[in-house]
Amino acid sequence: MGSTKVPRKLLAIKMPQIVRQFAFLVLCIFALGRREAFAQKDTLANRPNYRALRWIMAGESVAYVGSIYGLSKAWYKTNNFSYFHVNDDSQEWKQLDKVGHFFTAYQICRHTAALYKQTNVSRKQAALYGALSGFLFLTPIEILDGFQYPTYGFSPSDMVANVLGPSLYLGQYALWNEERIVPKFSFHSTSLAKLRPELLGQNLSEQWLKDYNGQTYWFSFNITAFVPSAHLPKWLSISLGYGIHDMVGAEIGKSRSLGYDPYRQYYLSLDIDFRRISTRHKALKSLFFLLNTVKVPAPTLEYNRKNGFKAYWLYF
Repeated sequence: MGSTKVPRKLLAIKMPQIVRQFAFLVLCIFALGRREAFAQKDTLANRPNYRALRWIMAGESVAYVGSIYGLSKAWYKTNNFSYFHVNDDSQEWKQLDKVGHFFTAYQICRHTAALYKQTNVSRKQAALYGALSGFLFLTPIEILDGFQYPTYGFSPSDMVANVLGPSLYLGQYALWNEERIVPKFSFHSTSLAKLRPELLGQNLSEQWLKDYNGQTYWFSFNITAFVPSAHLPKWLSISLGYGIHDMVGAEIGKSRSLGYDPYRQYYLSLDIDFRRISTRHKALKSLFFLLNTVKVPAPTLEYNRKNGFKAYWLYF
């Protein structure tokens, strides 16, 4: 999303028709793909819970179609649908918004895969279905953006990020049959939001979504998963983070015109892999699963070109 340039050629594709056709195609892919996967012979002990699977598939289908309709009525209610066009916004926000797409796609994948795991399918099967869900649920947003001329436009770089998120999740189960690298998120409010509240958020509930200066995206690597011989707690992780600062506009030039010099921030920190905390309590397991989305405050080392190295006792 963000600013757009006038496209050289507008593709003559009407919005309502293509969305209906795309939704129908995706639902067919869901149905046929899962039908083939579960047509294989299973032993009684490992037999999937087909009733639960049908409910999950039905719920996904309803949520998918509902997301298309809801976005068209809510997010784009003030805009008129036009012809499909492409907008290259890969240089905006120093690509932090693309990391956000990656993170969102990964989390959708992780949560839907967790549902499939409850139906007695294998971990790799659940990861595959979760990866498909993560990709397909974000695709309508990009398609709808493509019909918003000149406000938005279809972003190829957003689509790449939407593919890479589920690919990381699926790839880990293909290699290790488990998650060893977990994308996480943290946010703190900044004074920059007051300068352009219409862009960066009027209040805290908007700023955590819009103010990229306060967002940090992390990749947490579980130490004992990679080094089993390490005499360390199983839940201890090392986390690499990425953020930006002094971005008061989507483009670097806009920020500089307002007197700010945007720069990237890189972080090294400790983290907790809550899934590896041993417990038999189901409620705690569910809580730990949700907490594994957020990077916990911890001692952190930051590097940026403007200030060099900076240490924090606790950073979030």
